[in-house]
Amino acid sequence: MQVSEILSEIDNEIARLQEARRLLAGESSGATRTRGRKPAAAAAAAPKKRRRRRKLTPEGRKKLSEALKARWAERKKKAAKAAK
Repeated sequence: MQVSEILSEIDNEIARLQEARRLLAGESSGATRTRGRKPAAAAAAAPKKRRRRRKLTPEGRKKLSEALKARWAERKKKAAKAAK
């Protein structure tokens, strides 16, 4: 590695560490945010929507159970044929 490459990498690391320090100290870097999470103030302003869980009826649960059992039985048959 050339000395100039090493110095360039050190400068990049220093800039990255200074930015991290500014963020931790709560200072603005002057750059606009392009990625990542929203700032805490904006996130707190918008209420979060809770997703409702779907509820299965007993009939739906039974139908789902039977479908899964059939699926696994078919897989088991295929595995048995492949093992022969």
